[in-house]
Amino acid sequence: MIGISKLYCGAVESSDALRYGRESGKLPSHLLQFSKDKKPVVVWNMTRRCNLKCVHCYAQAVDPDGKDEISTEQGKSIIDDLSQFGAPVMLFSGGEPLVRKDLVELASYATSKNMRAVISTNGTLITKEKARELKGVGLSYVGISLDGGEETHDKFRGVPGSFKRAIEGVENCKAEGLKVGLRFTLNKRNWTEVPTIFQLLKDLEVPRACFYHLVYSGRGSELIKEDLTHEETRKVVDLIMDETRALADAGMPKEILTVDNHADGPYVYLRMLREDPERAKEVLKLLQFNEGNNSGRGIGCISWDGQVHADQFWRNHTFGNVLERPFSEIWMDEKIELLHKLKDKQAHVGGRCAECRYLPICGGNFRARAEAYYDDIWAQDPACYLTDEEIKKD
Repeated sequence: MIGISKLYCGAVESSDALRYGRESGKLPSHLLQFSKDKKPVVVWNMTRRCNLKCVHCYAQAVDPDGKDEISTEQGKSIIDDLSQFGAPVMLFSGGEPLVRKDLVELASYATSKNMRAVISTNGTLITKEKARELKGVGLSYVGISLDGGEETHDKFRGVPGSFKRAIEGVENCKAEGLKVGLRFTLNKRNWTEVPTIFQLLKDLEVPRACFYHLVYSGRGSELIKEDLTHEETRKVVDLIMDETRALADAGMPKEILTVDNHADGPYVYLRMLREDPERAKEVLKLLQFNEGNNSGRGIGCISWDGQVHADQFWRNHTFGNVLERPFSEIWMDEKIELLHKLKDKQAHVGGRCAECRYLPICGGNFRARAEAYYDDIWAQDPACYLTDEEIKKD
C-alpha cells in the first residue's frame, strides 16, 4: 500500500509515525503502513457467497443463498485469537460480506476486542438501515468497489443497476457519518477510467480511494492477459499522482493510495527527486518505514473455509486452518517453510529483484505474480515497471 497523497503531496511526515513509536496497536489507521512490528492486518473472506457476478472475482464467488462454513461462534473465537495476537485490523470481505446476516454482530465483536473493523463490499446491499447498524458498531471504514462509470461497472459486475446501487451505498454511508472510500482495480479494460473515479470523489465528496494493481496467482492464470503493460502502468501511476495533486491544489485533498505493486514507491520517489529533492528525502524515509510488500508478514488472509493464506489473492498455498489451530500459532510457526521465508523474503528473491537498489523499500513485490508468470515463487515480479537503469545499484 503506497500512500500517494501522503508521499507525493506531503500529507504525512516521518515524525507523524515516530510520534506513536511506530507500534501498530497505537498508530492511527492512516499511518498503519509505517508500523515497525508489522502485526498482520487480517482479511477474512467470511463468505464465498455474493449477489453479483463479477468477471474479475478472485474469490470465485457463488450464489448468495446457502450456508457458510464458519459459524458466528467460530468467527468470534477467531477474533478472540487475533485480538490477543495484536492484529490491528479485521477486514471483512467475501464474496460479499453483507450477505452474512451476522456481519454486524461480528464487526461489533471485533471492535469490542479493540480491533479496527473494516469491510470491503460491492456496496449494493448497504441500505440506510444497514449503514445505521454499521455506524452503531463502530466500524472504521467501508471500502466500496467501482470499476469505472456506470456502463463499465455494470458490465464488470454482471448485473444491471449495480452501479446505481453502489452509489446509493456510498450515499447511505455518508448520511450516517461512516467513513467510506472507493476501490478500483486497474486492468486493460478500465484503466482509462481513472479520471472518472477522481470525478466521482469530487462529486460524491468521498475522502478516500484505493487503486489496486492486478494480482494474478496460480499457473496459467487468465488474469495475466488482463494486466497493463509496463508503459501503461507508468502512465496510470503518473495520472494518479497528477489527479491527486490537482485535488490538493484545489483545496479538496483526498487520501489516495495505490495497492499491490510496490514499485510505485520507488517510482514516486524518482519523480519527487526531479520535482522536489528535499521532499524526496522525506519520501525515502517513509518508504523505508513501509518496507514494501508484506504478504505473509504484515497482511494475512483467512478463507471462507478457515484456510490461512499469505494474502487474499494467493490461494494456491495454504499454511493451516483456523478451525483446527489458532491463526496466531500458524502465523508464527517457523516449521512452515514458505511462510517463514516470506517474513524475510528479501534474502530469497532472484532475478531483477535481487539486484534492485530499491529492494529494501519494495520488499520484492508480489511472489504470487512471480509464481503465476514464471512458475517460480522467488523469481522477479513481472509487473515491476521500473527500468534496468532506474534500479541499477551505484
